[in-house]
Amino acid sequence: MLRNSIVRKYYLSSTGLICNLVLLSRSRNSHNSVGFKLEFQVQKLLIVRRLPAEWEKQSGVQLTWPHKDSDWSNIFDSVEKNFIEIAKEITEVEKLLIVVKDKNVDNLKALLNKSKANLKNITFANANANDVWARDHAAISVYENGNPLLLKFNFNGWGEKYEHNFDNDIHKQLLKNKIFQAHKTEFIDLVLEGGSIESDGNGTILTTTSCLLNKNRNPNLTKVEIENKLKKYLGIERILWIDNGLIEGDDTDGHIDTLARFCSNEKIAYVGPDNQKAQNFPSLKDMEKELSELKTIKGNSYNLVKLPSPSSKYDQDGNKLPATYANFLILNTVVLVPTYDDPSDNEALEIIQDCFKERKVIGIDCQSLIIQRGSLHCVTMHYPRGVIF
Repeated sequence: MLRNSIVRKYYLSSTGLICNLVLLSRSRNSHNSVGFKLEFQVQKLLIVRRLPAEWEKQSGVQLTWPHKDSDWSNIFDSVEKNFIEIAKEITEVEKLLIVVKDKNVDNLKALLNKSKANLKNITFANANANDVWARDHAAISVYENGNPLLLKFNFNGWGEKYEHNFDNDIHKQLLKNKIFQAHKTEFIDLVLEGGSIESDGNGTILTTTSCLLNKNRNPNLTKVEIENKLKKYLGIERILWIDNGLIEGDDTDGHIDTLARFCSNEKIAYVGPDNQKAQNFPSLKDMEKELSELKTIKGNSYNLVKLPSPSSKYDQDGNKLPATYANFLILNTVVLVPTYDDPSDNEALEIIQDCFKERKVIGIDCQSLIIQRGSLHCVTMHYPRGVIF
């Protein structure tokens, strides 16, 4: 019979395994001589990650403030006014982290105070930046075993199109400034932009092949390898790939947040094909067909909600600008929707309001933002409940 057993537990953190070393000794009165038995019990550590949906409870939002030493110099006053309006609406319902190049923020505070923004809900952090597109250069938040984990992927200026050295380093600067110190950050050697993925919070992401499989992002990885990495880091189970869809003037290679957005686990709002004479009509038509063939995790077809497209917008050189109503931002109690002083604005607001009946929909004129090829969702990054900054 067993006289005693000694169990020593070894944690192999690098492999995610637990080994139990069991030492068993037999009684000296047994027929067998004294012996020892080693038993190795190996079990997988239970590490569960989940990428929350944007409509889940949030702690706050990040804005990376524009500065004059950038492409915004010619329209700085106009775009700063746009940012102030966005900041005001965010601070009405949750906290706001403003990343600003200038160490002296007194003037900015005065402008925000004048706009009736809630300064008590604002944290200012100093960091150098190339540009304002926080959705793509900020960390992506997941929950790991119920706790927030910040994932900092590489940002390469949308395929080396633009300078990005400062933007890719912002999160490190924030950590040095004791922002996000309460949370673990995992730095991942993979190019991934927040605007390129859309999560339903239930293990499914929606994305485009034109962006994630573009050779200007991760040229040495196959589609299967990219899928495996996304599943590993984000904790997702399904990737719904969209092969079509184009917003004219877009320079992100087809970010999903300009084309189609989850409004719930079963509903997708998307940019529909409106104008048969438009250059992107065939691509949007094909995307519509793709979306109609997608299935929810329960095997049902998605409830598709078609968004209108604003009339064509151009910069001063006659280049088409990527105006889209799909680039809305979901907050705790409101949804901020980009508008463009366009006849379709009210229709878009009404449709999105119907998608989010429990939230108030607020339109924000984003004509300044699209001059640099982005819109409202692009300049923000939301952080889910539990993230402290």
